[in-house]
Amino acid sequence: MNILITGGSGMVGRNLNEHPEMKSHKVFTPSSKELNLLSYDSIVKYIDGKNIDLIIHCAGKVGGIQANIKNPVNFLVENIDMGKNVVLAARECGIKKLLNLGSSCMYPRNATNPLSEDQILKGELEPTNEGYALAKIAVSRLCDYINKEDDSYFYKTLVPCNLYGRYDKFDPENSHMIPAVIRKIHEAKESSVEEVEIWGDGLARREFMLASDLSDFIVFSLRKMEELPQYVNIGLGNDYTINEYYKAIAKVIGYEGTFFHNLDKPVGMKQKLVDIKRMNDLGWNKTTKLEEGISKTYQFFLENYGNTK
Repeated sequence: MNILITGGSGMVGRNLNEHPEMKSHKVFTPSSKELNLLSYDSIVKYIDGKNIDLIIHCAGKVGGIQANIKNPVNFLVENIDMGKNVVLAARECGIKKLLNLGSSCMYPRNATNPLSEDQILKGELEPTNEGYALAKIAVSRLCDYINKEDDSYFYKTLVPCNLYGRYDKFDPENSHMIPAVIRKIHEAKESSVEEVEIWGDGLARREFMLASDLSDFIVFSLRKMEELPQYVNIGLGNDYTINEYYKAIAKVIGYEGTFFHNLDKPVGMKQKLVDIKRMNDLGWNKTTKLEEGISKTYQFFLENYGNTK
């Protein structure tokens, strides 16, 4: 197939493009300069010019809790515009298959864990990333509506848990938790800092999957587009506390200092564990253990960002 991956230069897109099975397809991963996802006409022109058969929509404005709190307008508007443009352009061009990447942020803040796909839009969202979540929900619903209007279209949404891995962002201001903590503890070790700050009490629970594992499911799902449910959670089926992540990262890095809790900082949802029954029913369950995944991610960090002084 001719496959367009939006966000091909991001963490998910690059891990996906490196998957061995993607070599059997002709894959297009245009940069933002080559394809402006904020321009509907540009997307239509690009799709028609490349004879695209299937789209995997990975692109998005992403960031950690600080970035989401600081820039809710951009997280809402840019993600809605990109997603809407890609999905509607695909329909206009007659592309029958599209995989849209959602987020576990789409679930209500007080929903019962594990979070099942039918809980989407069943309660108030987490305020610290509400703009991003609303955009993801809107685009996923658009895919749903297109399928309902014409059942020859298979526009499905995958809802991954939190992700980390190769090609992650390690910028303290914009990165998610695991890459941010890797950098923080690495720099503490290099500078002989004896204490490292943890936001909140560290008891909030999170589920993190290695991005290469998600890419494996995406490749797996390409063969099952017609039988995929409209929404499918992708995750591990278990989670850890923030404190446990800090300890695991410190162990991999070899940091022997201590931690202190800053109770004045925001922590987000208390738990965000996705229900993976639909994923398992499809016949896929291939996940990397936490310490191995952290080791691979830290090695990538050292190779690309290790000299941070």
